Amino acid sequence: MERGTNNSEPARTGSFSRTSSLGSSLRKRSLSISSVVSAQIDDDIHSETVSEAGDIGDRALQSNRHSVSSSVRLSVDCAMETGTVIHPAELNTISLVSPLPEDITFPLPIDPLKCSEDKRQEKRGLPLSLEYISCLIHLAVFGILGVLTRYLLERLFGPSVSGVTSNQTIVYPNLPSNMVGSFLMGWWGVVFKGDISQVSDILAIGLTTGYLGSLTTFSGWNQKMLDLSVNGHWVQAVLGFLIGLFLAAYSIIFGIETAKGFRWILKRLNTSTKEVPNISSNWRLDSCRRQLAAMVVLLLVLGVILSVSGALLKEEFGSGSSGAQLWLACLVGPLGVWIRWFLARLNGRGLGKSGILRWLPFGTLIANVFAACVMAALSTVKRTVNTKNFDTVSTGMQLGFLGCLSTVSTFIAEFNAMRESKHPWRAYAYALITTGVSFGLGILIYNVPAWTKGFT
Repeated sequence: MERGTNNSEPARTGSFSRTSSLGSSLRKRSLSISSVVSAQIDDDIHSETVSEAGDIGDRALQSNRHSVSSSVRLSVDCAMETGTVIHPAELNTISLVSPLPEDITFPLPIDPLKCSEDKRQEKRGLPLSLEYISCLIHLAVFGILGVLTRYLLERLFGPSVSGVTSNQTIVYPNLPSNMVGSFLMGWWGVVFKGDISQVSDILAIGLTTGYLGSLTTFSGWNQKMLDLSVNGHWVQAVLGFLIGLFLAAYSIIFGIETAKGFRWILKRLNTSTKEVPNISSNWRLDSCRRQLAAMVVLLLVLGVILSVSGALLKEEFGSGSSGAQLWLACLVGPLGVWIRWFLARLNGRGLGKSGILRWLPFGTLIANVFAACVMAALSTVKRTVNTKNFDTVSTGMQLGFLGCLSTVSTFIAEFNAMRESKHPWRAYAYALITTGVSFGLGILIYNVPAWTKGFT
């Protein structure tokens, strides 16, 4: 009996060893698969974040209402006000998005449901429908201001004043406005966007999407390169794209660096605090009453601008002057801003249910390509019709509607974010896709009819 017992021990030991080996192998394989899946998820999130660097359209309003980080901050704020206890393990589910303050110790006194409700009651904003209307009004007003600024810069640097830009050279008329808009995007859209959002999220949208997006224009840039190529200046057209991209890209870099320097100066001037002081609460639109007041004021401003533009257009339309084109541009510009803003919700979503090519900002891409194609079509028809009234209408549409529908500031913000990501090649692929598709379709729409019908 003892001999049988001794013989069974090695068998059990071997079986246990094989089981342990199999379990270890399964654990290793499980960890390997888990790491691959985790890396894929991280890459998808990174691609989506980079693609949304410029704009996410009306999704920004919904994300502000359902922000996880806001819930975390509300819970942490309440931890210092009420008397219930939450243990450290329970904070792991909410600490992924927003870091906790350094001066909080465990256990935390908190009643998250009650306190969150109190905070929402205290800082309740506009209903979602009114928030959309307010955002559209902000976009319209700032979009018109962007059109006026772009027009003034085009005149200032054009042949009639300083003679820097020209329709016959690679230094196209919209280059100064594209550079200025890209520079300001580094300030308002990157470094100080969070500070502006503390005053009002809608104000941040109005400044970046509305003003800077309308100050810069991709369709005008593409059309000037088509004008060069239709006359056989292909080398100048290619150089125009390269130089335009280079100058816009370094304009936003210069803007980011100078904005960081300005922030550093502010910190040095306020050595008593570790950070730049928060904007006074008196300026924050953090209540329904303040947001409603701002919406009414901007609505009045928009009404005045549209009324004056309509009256001046009616007076000058028959003359075919540049003023008539400008006033028409002010009337139709907001429509272009609104369409671009709604298209921006496609950024970071990718194609299909699986979201392939999530790194590509399809909203901005569609807006720029579509505006470039419509501008090429209008230029073709303008060569065919060749009347004073149609020239006023087509030029006003190109300056206002199409100039606001397309954008360089958002495009270059996305380009810069991709260039600084772990996949920098995507920036140049994105730029090549945008310019290549727009220029290629423009050749079919504008150059081919001009060559075949002898419009050149």
